[in-house]
Amino acid sequence: MRRGWKILIGVALALAVLLALNTVIVDHETKSASVTEPGGRILKLPGGELEVVEKGPRQASPIVLIHCFTCAINWWDKMIPLLARDHRVVAVDLLGHGGSEKPASGYSISNQADLVAQALGRLGVSHAEVVGHSLGGPVTIALAEQSPDLVSRMVTIDSIPDTSYGDVGFIGELPFKPVIGEALWRIKPDFSIRNGLGVAFAPGYDVPDAFVEDVKRMTYSAYTGSHDAFDEYTGEKSLPERAAAIGKPLLAIMGAEEQIANDPSEALAAYRAAYPAVKTKLVAGAGHSPNVEKPVETAALVLEFANAPLKGVGSKARGGVGSTNETQRQQQSQSQGQAGNGRGAGTAGDSGSSGGN
Repeated sequence: MRRGWKILIGVALALAVLLALNTVIVDHETKSASVTEPGGRILKLPGGELEVVEKGPRQASPIVLIHCFTCAINWWDKMIPLLARDHRVVAVDLLGHGGSEKPASGYSISNQADLVAQALGRLGVSHAEVVGHSLGGPVTIALAEQSPDLVSRMVTIDSIPDTSYGDVGFIGELPFKPVIGEALWRIKPDFSIRNGLGVAFAPGYDVPDAFVEDVKRMTYSAYTGSHDAFDEYTGEKSLPERAAAIGKPLLAIMGAEEQIANDPSEALAAYRAAYPAVKTKLVAGAGHSPNVEKPVETAALVLEFANAPLKGVGSKARGGVGSTNETQRQQQSQSQGQAGNGRGAGTAGDSGSSGGN
């Protein structure tokens, strides 16, 4: 009996040492940037290296796409061709995701927005309609806060106002627990990743293999850092409150069959309560990812919002939408578009509000 206890204690100690070593190794893993998307390229920026994909006429009004947590540019694959017919489309892999660099830290929403701003500056993109899916929503709003000249209008897709509107449950939170999380990260099989991704869609949706690979490309630091960043950013102030303070046109889209948001209709109502000028849309038959599940309908909403006229939303003092400076920019852009290729080159400031309630 005494010998049995010694063996048990020895096994427990060995397991504890292995878990401790695994925690250290997993927490310090980093990965360099590499191209993962057809047509993608790496931008070496002061804040890190990001993968971007560009499609559509270069002189057309820009639409910028920012993906969700654990996702990548390929979550926009079905929408990009629809948007790129008449717009310059720029899709970005956030730091820690897809083909972008994966350092040990730097995953705050403000830092992600700063990196996107650096990328857009390198590409010569400004006054864009910026579309953010889930985690991409707060990055979109932070980009408008920090670099207002880069953003003409904002679209959020299934970005809950704050964490009180969504819950992944006890099991869903286990990967973020110290030691346990690192252990689960080390041994995660594909079927487990696929099951975890299932909540990002309506019930019964078949998760593509490519989306499983997106998760496997991440590091644990990127995974937990990005998760915590949303909590910290919305904990300071909700997304609708931040959008209202910015004053730029906003379209908030939610899937009607959401499995992450407790009540998508309630989440959209929170946007309207904080920012009456917002346009909202509930997409039937879609879960957390209408851009994947209902790409044609979602692209139509994004394009309608991009192309409708502005209605004077914003502060003239800030140079926001409806300001004298913004009006002058629109007039200049319209003149350039008429003198150019007829596609409305540089007319990102001429888009407007739509979507319905």
